[in-house]
Amino acid sequence: MPSITRQKLDQAVSLMTESGIDVWLTFVRETSAGSDPVLPLLIEGSLTWQSALLVSRNGRKVAVVGNYDAPALEASGDWDEVHPYVSDIREALVEALDSLCDSVAQPRIGVNFSPDDDKADGLTHGMYLLLQRYAQDTRFEGCFVSAAPLVRALRARKTEEEVARIQTAIAHTDSLFSQIARFASVGKSEAGVQRFVHSLIDERGWGFGWERAGNPIVNSGPHSMVGHGIPSEAIFVSPGHIFHVDLGVVVEGYSSDIQRCWYVPASGEATAPEDVLRAFGAVTAAIEAGFRGLRPGALGWEVDAAAREAIQDQGYPEYWHALGHQVGRLAHDGGTILGPRWERYGDTPFLPVEPGHVYTLELGVDVEGRGYLGLEEMVVVTESGAKWLTRRWPQIPLLGRW
Repeated sequence: MPSITRQKLDQAVSLMTESGIDVWLTFVRETSAGSDPVLPLLIEGSLTWQSALLVSRNGRKVAVVGNYDAPALEASGDWDEVHPYVSDIREALVEALDSLCDSVAQPRIGVNFSPDDDKADGLTHGMYLLLQRYAQDTRFEGCFVSAAPLVRALRARKTEEEVARIQTAIAHTDSLFSQIARFASVGKSEAGVQRFVHSLIDERGWGFGWERAGNPIVNSGPHSMVGHGIPSEAIFVSPGHIFHVDLGVVVEGYSSDIQRCWYVPASGEATAPEDVLRAFGAVTAAIEAGFRGLRPGALGWEVDAAAREAIQDQGYPEYWHALGHQVGRLAHDGGTILGPRWERYGDTPFLPVEPGHVYTLELGVDVEGRGYLGLEEMVVVTESGAKWLTRRWPQIPLLGRW
C-alpha cells in the first residue's frame, strides 16, 4: 500500500481543479521549530532552509529544497522532481513555477493562508513577504491566492488508511480508560490521575492529541476547572461526585479525542442518583440528535443546532462551545466545525459536511454539587450518514464497580 504521504499527494492532485488553483505551493523553513500544519501530509521528517513543495494541476509534484534536505525527499519516491539549491532558492523556485505553469499566462498559485482556519494558515507572514519578493519582476507577481479550500479538503477527506489509523488510536484510548477506571479510586488527586495516564502513554511510545500539560483533562466534583484546564493537586476523587476525563492520544500519526465520565458512589449507593441519571440521559440524547443530523451536505451550524436545541429542550442551558470538530493528524484538525454561527469560528460553521470527514460529538452539563458530566464520541461521515467510531456507553458507570 502506498505511504500516507503518497496517498495525500495524489489526493491533492485530484483536488486542484475543484479548488480553482493551478499550482499549490507550501513554503516553509526550519520546520523543527514550528511548521505548517499540512506538512506531515506531504513529507516525513523536517526541512531546514527555505523549501518549496509544489503540486500542479497536471499531476507533477516538485520539491525545491536546500542541498542537504534533498536526499531524503529523493529517497521517499513521493516527488517527481527534487531540485536542490545551495545559496538562494529564488532562481530554482521561479524556474520550477515556470515549468509547472508553462501553458498558463497568469496562473493562480495557492499558498497556505486563511483568516478562518488555523490548519490552513501555515504560511508565516515573513515567508509570505519572501514569496512576494521572489515574484517581483516575474509573471508570478500578484498570482498568490489562498489554498485554504484545497488544504481543508485534503485534511478532511480521510483515506481508508487514515480512518483505520484513527480507529487504532481510539482502541488504545479505550484501553487507557479501562485502566483509569481501575486506578482512580477515592482519595486520588486529579493531578495524580493525570500522572498515571502520562506514565502509560510514555511507556507505549504514543503521542498526545494536544499539549501534555492539559491532556488528559481530569475533573472531579463541582470545584474542578472545567474546559481546557490543568488537573489539580488539591482536588480529589470523592463520593457523590462526577469524575470526568477528556483524553486524546496519537498513534501511528493519527489522533483520538474522547470524553468519559463516572459517578463516584457513596456508601450504600447501588446506582447513580436521579439528577446524575437525568443529566446523562440528556447529554446522550443531545449527542444522538447531532448524530442524526450529521450527513453529507449539512452545514456545520445545522448539526450543532440540532444538539443545542435538544439539550435545551431537556431543561439545561446551551453549551458554550461547538458540538464537534474534525479529528485527524491532530485532535483539532481544522475544516468544517459543527458549531454555532459565532464570530470566533469564522466561516467554518458554514462549510458543508462531506463523506470521509471524522468528527467529535461532544457536550456536557454541570450537575449542581456533583460536577461536570460530559461525553465525547467520534464518528465518520459516509455517503448515507454518520457511523460511530467509538463504543457508546448506555449508562453512566459507577467508579470502582466498572
